[in-house]
Amino acid sequence: MPRSKDKEMEQFEKDLLQSIAEMKRGEFAPRMPNLVFVFGTLKEGYPNFATNRGRRIPGDFVTRERYPLYLMGERFSPWLVFLPGEGERVVGQLFEVDDAVLAAMDLLERVSEADGYRRVPIGVEGVGEASGSPRIVHAYVKPPEQFDGAQARLGPLTEYTMAHAGLYRSRSATP
Repeated sequence: MPRSKDKEMEQFEKDLLQSIAEMKRGEFAPRMPNLVFVFGTLKEGYPNFATNRGRRIPGDFVTRERYPLYLMGERFSPWLVFLPGEGERVVGQLFEVDDAVLAAMDLLERVSEADGYRRVPIGVEGVGEASGSPRIVHAYVKPPEQFDGAQARLGPLTEYTMAHAGLYRSRSATP
């Protein structure tokens, strides 16, 4: 591996450890603007994209770590379970969002609810033409204790596709 790649990876690992430490202390403050990795219904053209009023970073991105991505329950909701090292490297999109959009996403993902998603820092890197330095970004994940394998309808997946989105039922459409 070239020397510059070694330094780049060393800096990435240092940044990731720092972000995790800040998150654990409740001090995580991402660099501005907010970068959000979306892997499910918030992707461009998908069912909840209207909430995502950010600027898309061109290309596709993939998680640095493997995570289990499942379609869950009668709503076929995409869940990225926060179990680094399990599952697959998940493909998604990266958006720059302002604080108001981030707050709207938090509301949609119900981060303040006991059964909601959690916004955490994760590492991603670009795929193909989007390749470049790894980045620490926000992602909406489900805590492992919320995962019930009996409710998993499909997965673990590498990517949430339009075919998967066709199965999705919004909260308002569910009785």
